[in-house]
Amino acid sequence: MCWGRDSLPVMLELMVLASPERLQHWLWALLLNTVLIALAQRLPLLTRAGWIHAGVLGTLLLGSLDWRGWWAVVLYLALGSLVTRLGFRRKQEQGLAEARGGRRGPENVWGSAATGAALALLTVLPAAPVPLLLIGFAASFSAKLADTCGSEIGKRWGRHTVLITDLRPVAPGSEGAISLEGTAASLVGSALMALVMLQLGLLQGAPLWGLVTLVGLAATLLESLIGATLQSRWGWLSNEAVNALQTLLAALLAMGLAARLGLA
Repeated sequence: MCWGRDSLPVMLELMVLASPERLQHWLWALLLNTVLIALAQRLPLLTRAGWIHAGVLGTLLLGSLDWRGWWAVVLYLALGSLVTRLGFRRKQEQGLAEARGGRRGPENVWGSAATGAALALLTVLPAAPVPLLLIGFAASFSAKLADTCGSEIGKRWGRHTVLITDLRPVAPGSEGAISLEGTAASLVGSALMALVMLQLGLLQGAPLWGLVTLVGLAATLLESLIGATLQSRWGWLSNEAVNALQTLLAALLAMGLAARLGLA
């Protein structure tokens, strides 16, 4: 087989990926996450299976994006769990609280993080557009925290809940339901997660922070639209599948706009 001159840089980068140092880095990420998950299992955040899958996710992020990617998702999990606990007793009384006392399972872990994990893994490939992929990574988690904030705050404190398609009054917690309070909470959640990404160095500059914040809100509204129109028709479209679709839409929208506006 004949390799051209243009193939040499790619071959060198592939050799770096398969180098003993890089493999040692992935092994260290696996061992560290195993220890951390073993220590964290007593926290009332995830089910036992959820913690195991969180360990896999943590290994992927620490191996690909190092500590900044790992901390981004740890802080997302902490913020999301905190918001879920707000007004929890009242939501339980109304039958609107998350199941399992708010503990998340494997389906929740990957519904929230599958897009971000895939983008993180892509950053290690030769000639990957890393800045663009990081924008998508940030947008996926900003959108998911926006969704969590909007849903949890809207269910508990939303005073006038309507269906996003025709603004018809519906019960809090209905698929496709929105409220002014919930929408405002979504904006705050998206802005907060985007700020976390900015502080960790995964986003660069205020313009990208603003872009990711707005994309997170837009993706959350699109998620409500999907819930109101498609989820009731397609039985296989679970909440976790809708969450994964929302994060994917957020990532693609953010990356497309960033490229179009010359921000990446």
